[in-house]
Amino acid sequence: MSNVSTTGTGSPSGAGLSGVNLERRSRPGESIIIALLVGCALLSVAITIGILIALVEPVLHFFGQVPLGDFFSTEGRYAVIPLVTATLTVTLIALLVAVPIGLGAAMYLSEYASRRARKLLKPTVELLAGVPSVVYGFFALFFVTPTLLQDLLDVQVNFTNLLAAGLVLGVMVVPTVASLAEDALSAVPQSLRQGSLAMGANRMQTTLRVVLPAALSGVMAAVVLGMSRAIGETMIVALAAGARKNLTLDVREGAQTMTGFIAQTAGGENPVGSVDYNMLFAVGLLLFLITLVINLVSITIVRRYRQVY
Repeated sequence: MSNVSTTGTGSPSGAGLSGVNLERRSRPGESIIIALLVGCALLSVAITIGILIALVEPVLHFFGQVPLGDFFSTEGRYAVIPLVTATLTVTLIALLVAVPIGLGAAMYLSEYASRRARKLLKPTVELLAGVPSVVYGFFALFFVTPTLLQDLLDVQVNFTNLLAAGLVLGVMVVPTVASLAEDALSAVPQSLRQGSLAMGANRMQTTLRVVLPAALSGVMAAVVLGMSRAIGETMIVALAAGARKNLTLDVREGAQTMTGFIAQTAGGENPVGSVDYNMLFAVGLLLFLITLVINLVSITIVRRYRQVY
């Protein structure tokens, strides 16, 4: 048996790595790309800070003239609670529409649809996100309320009402929930599905008891993002929900939301710097804080239930 000479490290002679440079070499232009990415991240932070600065100064002037109690009250010219109540009511209706339909579409596209059907249906669903919100608003105002609710379902609703606004808003949010949830479900490893089927579970049991729990963090992120999208929508609620404050939980009535109030005040005849004009900044800051809290909660949920495969 012939002997194989080795180096001091135990490697066969001629196969040593002494001549190989193990240090990572950066590709040409990579440092420029990294600098651009860092710049984009810093720019997004700077824009957020700029938004806060633009909101804070008029808000301070507003609360210098209006007591905090008059703002967080249920009655009065500067009461914001009716606006918050209407916003949350419309958002809840939208989620009751968007979450079941969006998750159902996501599970079908991920688990049951053929490759050809998925290639056709997913872009079709996402096309709903490209419809202008003002079109949705007129659709709610001139079709959903008079034709769907009053004629077909025989529901006695006002011309502007929270129900129609919430239903159409839910349709608009469906693509957001469906697309993100489908991506999360598709990211679940195929081995989990195969293991479940090998244990005797059918496809529905595998989808509901294995795939969906495994993708729970992504599904929750899709739902919360859809909620944030619904809370921040303007044109649908400005056209279909109503243009006056109304503290009510009756979805058949009209009520003004926070974004609807901002749109009406900004487009009205209130002088710049007046109390009424500065109130829209106070409502905008409150809306910003509500959305921020929702996003922080979603991040906590995603981190808690996130599973890495």
